[in-house]
Amino acid sequence: MNNFGKLFRVGIYGESHGKEVGILVDGCPAGLSLGERDFEKDLLRRKSGAKGTTPRLESDQPIIKTGVFNGKTTGAPILIAFENKNIKSKDYESLKDTPRPGHADFVAMKKFAGFNDYRGGGHFSGRLTLGLAAAGVVAKKIIRPVTVKAALIEAGGDNDIERAVNKAIEKNDSIGGIIECKILDVPVGLGEPFFDSVESLISHMMFSIPAIKGIEFGAGFRAAKMTGSEHNDLIRNTDGKTGTNHAGGINGGITNGNPVIFRVVVKPTSSISLPQETVNMKTGELTNLVIEGRHDVCIALRVPVVVECAAAVVLADLMLRGKKKEVEKIRS
Repeated sequence: MNNFGKLFRVGIYGESHGKEVGILVDGCPAGLSLGERDFEKDLLRRKSGAKGTTPRLESDQPIIKTGVFNGKTTGAPILIAFENKNIKSKDYESLKDTPRPGHADFVAMKKFAGFNDYRGGGHFSGRLTLGLAAAGVVAKKIIRPVTVKAALIEAGGDNDIERAVNKAIEKNDSIGGIIECKILDVPVGLGEPFFDSVESLISHMMFSIPAIKGIEFGAGFRAAKMTGSEHNDLIRNTDGKTGTNHAGGINGGITNGNPVIFRVVVKPTSSISLPQETVNMKTGELTNLVIEGRHDVCIALRVPVVVECAAAVVLADLMLRGKKKEVEKIRS
C-alpha cells in the first residue's frame, strides 16, 4: 500500500488539494539532531517556479508534529506534514468525467469506484513526493558518511536541458528526462538476495515516484550489446575496488564497495495545453480535452532531489538491517 521499509519505515499520506500531505517515518534512531531548517536545502531543490515548472507555489514549510524533542529525535515515529494552501480545485472539475490521457485519472476512477479525490491528481499527484524528500533528509543523517547525489543529465532527448525546455514551451507540449544517481562510500555487503536485493529495493522505491517509467544500473541496457570480457569489472584490490563499474556497484544483489550508480526515466507530464482525445465516462462518447490548471512542462527538472532522497531511504533501511545483524552476531 503506502508503506516502505523493514527497520526504517516510511508511510506516505495526503492528496494534492487536501488539507496536507506528508510522511510518517518510523525506526529512526534516537539522538539525531533534527529541526525544520534541516529540510530547507533539499525542499528548495524540489520547489516549483523556475522555467519549465508549474507556477503553483507553496511554502513547503515542514511541520514536525511528533518524534522530535529539544531538537533531537526521540526514537518514536516522526510525523512531518506540509499544508496545501495555493490550490485551484475548479481547474479540475472538467476532469471528473474526462480522464487525462497518460494520467492515473482513469485507473483511479475504476479502482476506487469514483470515490477518489480527482483534484490535482489527488493521491497520485507529484506533490506527495514532498514526503519522500522529507524522509530522505532524515535518512541522509543515518547513512553518513555514505552520500547520495542525483542530477538531470538529459531532457527531451537532449543533453542541453535549457534548450529542450524552451522548445517544449514553444510547442505547448511536455518532455521527459533521464536522471542519474550516484551513491558514494557504500560499504560492502548491503542487500539480501533474492527479493531484497539492492536493485530490487531501489527499483521498488523509484517506482513509487510518479512519472518514473524505467531504471537501469551501471551499464544497464548497454550490457545486452557487450561481451563478458567487456562487461566484467576487473577486481583491483582486496577491498573490491574495480577498474570499471559496469555492474553499478552491485553483484548478486549485494553492494561490492564501488559507487552504486543507476539511472531512471521520467516520462513527459501528462497534462499539456494541446487538445487531446479522450472519452466521456458518463456518455461513453469520444471528446476533445483541453487541460487547464498549472502544470510542469518538464517535471524531470524537480525530480533529481526526490530520487536522491528516495535512494537514501533505501540505504538507511539496509544499513540499519546490517547493524542489527552485527548486534545479533555479537550476542550469539
